[in-house]
Amino acid sequence: MALAAYFHPEGMTLAQFSEIHAKLEAAGEGKNSHRLHHSCFGTDGDLMIYDIWDSEDAFQAFGAKLMPMLAEMGITVEPHVMPLHKLLQYDADQ
Repeated sequence: MALAAYFHPEGMTLAQFSEIHAKLEAAGEGKNSHRLHHSCFGTDGDLMIYDIWDSEDAFQAFGAKLMPMLAEMGITVEPHVMPLHKLLQYDADQ
């Protein structure tokens, strides 16, 4: 079953967000095929993340790599994980 994961790390900046993505790319996790959606929103210094994963196992495996990276950067966050009941995807040309 697909799931949604929402993160709101206190005080996260765009620079930190970019650094995390660089670390994920270096670890081969930048474009994880099990992550169906990834978005970052909010203002610099108050960013939030929303992901959709195809399974809990895939999310847990990714988290095992992500969470130590965040801890290393001094970022602590507890993801809110919820079952996803419907996902609509649209062509960008529509």
